[in-house]
Amino acid sequence: MTKTASAISRRLQSSPLPPSLRSAIDAFVVMDVMREANASEARGSDIIHMEVGQPGTPAPRLVREAAKRALYRSPLGYTDALGLPELRERIAKYYRDLHKLDISPARIVVTTGSSAGFVLAFLTLLDPGAGLALPEPGYPCYRQIARVLGLKPIPVPARTEDCFVPTPDALRNAFNQRGAKAVLLASPANPTGTMLTPPQLAALIDVAKHSGCWFISDEIYHGLTYTKPAATALSYSEDAIVINSFSKYFSMTGWRIGWMVVPEGLVRVVERLAQNLYISPPALSQVGAIAAFDATEELEENKAVYAKNRAMLLEELPKIGLHEIAPADGAFYLYADIRHLTDDSSGFVGKMLREIGVATTPGVDFDEEDGRHFVRFSYAGRFERVCEAVQRLKSWRLPPR
Repeated sequence: MTKTASAISRRLQSSPLPPSLRSAIDAFVVMDVMREANASEARGSDIIHMEVGQPGTPAPRLVREAAKRALYRSPLGYTDALGLPELRERIAKYYRDLHKLDISPARIVVTTGSSAGFVLAFLTLLDPGAGLALPEPGYPCYRQIARVLGLKPIPVPARTEDCFVPTPDALRNAFNQRGAKAVLLASPANPTGTMLTPPQLAALIDVAKHSGCWFISDEIYHGLTYTKPAATALSYSEDAIVINSFSKYFSMTGWRIGWMVVPEGLVRVVERLAQNLYISPPALSQVGAIAAFDATEELEENKAVYAKNRAMLLEELPKIGLHEIAPADGAFYLYADIRHLTDDSSGFVGKMLREIGVATTPGVDFDEEDGRHFVRFSYAGRFERVCEAVQRLKSWRLPPR
C-alpha cells in the first residue's frame, strides 16, 4: 500500500462509521489536475489543457446524427448484457477489415467504456490475492482497480534503455519469481506512447503462454499510430483478452462505450458478471458506436491534427530543455524526463499550471517510484492551443535544479 493509501486507511479506521478499507486507494492524479485547471478557468484564467487524455473534438457527425435519430425512434431500454448484436457484428468486421482476422461476434463483449472491461477481465481471470503484472510506467487505474478487487499489482519495469517496452525477461520474472497470474500491457502505451513491434508482442504472449498465465492486451489507442501500424494480440493468441474503446480514436470519451474480445469459453462467464454489475452498456452510446465505424474520414482528419501537434512538440520541446522524450509511436502523449529540472514532478506541474496556465500530468500518476522525474503532455487539442503552450513554456524558461 502506498503512503497516501496508508494515511487514508488510518483516518478511516478512526472514523465511527468508516468506509471500507478497500476504498483507500490513491487518487487518479490527472483528474485532480483537471479539477484544479477547471477551477482556474472558472476564475477567469486562460488554461491550456494538456493533462487529460481525451480528444479535443466531439464525437463524429455521423455518431451524433445516429444518436439524435435514436432519441426519437427508439425506446433506448436495456440491451443484451453483451451488447447490441449489430454492434458486435460491426466490431467483428473491424477485425476482418483491419487485421484480416475472423473473430466471431459471439466473442465480443460491449462494455461501459474500457474501465468496465478491465473490471470484467480481472474478475473473470483472477481470484482475490492473485498477482497481476502491470507495466511501470503505466495507466494508473490498472493498479487501483486491481487493489479495489483485492489483487496484488506487480510492477513490470519498462526502462528507458529498453525504449519503455517491457522485456520478456522482466515479464518472465513477474510470472515465475513474483507470482503474477496474468499481465496487462498496452500498445500504444499510456503515458509513453510507445508501441510493441509484432515480434515483441508475440514474444511477450509466448512468455505468458509458457508460464501458464493470462495475457490481457489494452488496445484502446489503436488507430492512433504515426510510425507503424499497431498489432493486435489476437493475431498471436486465441486465448488473449483484448480490451478496446471508442474513447480515443473514435473521439467518444464521454459516451462511455468500449468492447472486449474474449476466448469462446469465457463468454458466458463474462456475460454473467456483466449482467449483474452493469445490466447492459448504454443503449444510446451503442447506437452511436455503430455509426462511428463509418466516420473514418472525419476521424482521420482528427488524427492529422494530432500528428501535426506531435511533430511540432518533438521539434520544439528539446529547444526549451526537454531533450529526453519516450519514443512517441502512438496515442497522443509525450512522456518527458525532467530530472535535470526537478525530482518533484507534482510540484513542477502545479507550478506550471499556476504560473503559465499549462495543465500537464506528473509522472507519479503512472509510476510510483520513478515518476517524480517525468511529466506527460497530452497533445490531443487544437494545433493553435498546443503552439500557444509551447510559447508559454519558452517564456517560462525552465529553471535548472
